Amino acid sequence: MEPAQRLRRRRPIHVPSSPDTGPGLTDVGRELVRECNRLGVLADLSHINEKGFWDVAGLTEVPLVATHSNVHALCHASRNLTDRQLDAIRDSDGMVGVNFTVTFLRGDGGESEDTPLETAVRHVDYLVERVGIDRVGFGSDFDGAKVPAKIGDVSGLPNLLTALRAAGYDDASLGKLAHENWVRVLRATWQE
Repeated sequence: MEPAQRLRRRRPIHVPSSPDTGPGLTDVGRELVRECNRLGVLADLSHINEKGFWDVAGLTEVPLVATHSNVHALCHASRNLTDRQLDAIRDSDGMVGVNFTVTFLRGDGGESEDTPLETAVRHVDYLVERVGIDRVGFGSDFDGAKVPAKIGDVSGLPNLLTALRAAGYDDASLGKLAHENWVRVLRATWQE
């Protein structure tokens, strides 16, 4: 392998960056958020920049949800959420789904599938401390992203549950993280 190829393979997928990466919603985007509210559809905030996040937060009437995002304080990827954003999600009684992509878990942004499950547990711990056990779940991102080898795919979720149990989470908390919190926030959003 040539030196340039080796360098590319070791380089993180992202460099430390802020989620403040550009302008917020357009007028059409604002109208879309209003229509989502009217229809009982969640507006997922996982791929939006920080200004767009705050635009949605100012418009929406339903819980704020980031279906597959992590903690910016632990991994400085622009996709990850700041403490201020996490507080807004908590205050709206929303949800954060932990993203298993290693580059959004690891503080160094590395792509190693040998990333220990404890790295994901750190994000869960931080989120639970910041937003509460009722507002955290699994968000995965199994669609082609590199995830810790001990998870791999959905069949590896019991390994994550075991790591969380070892970190002190009881059965009631694991049920919330695995599915109950998602059901709660969906029911709060859907119009009956």
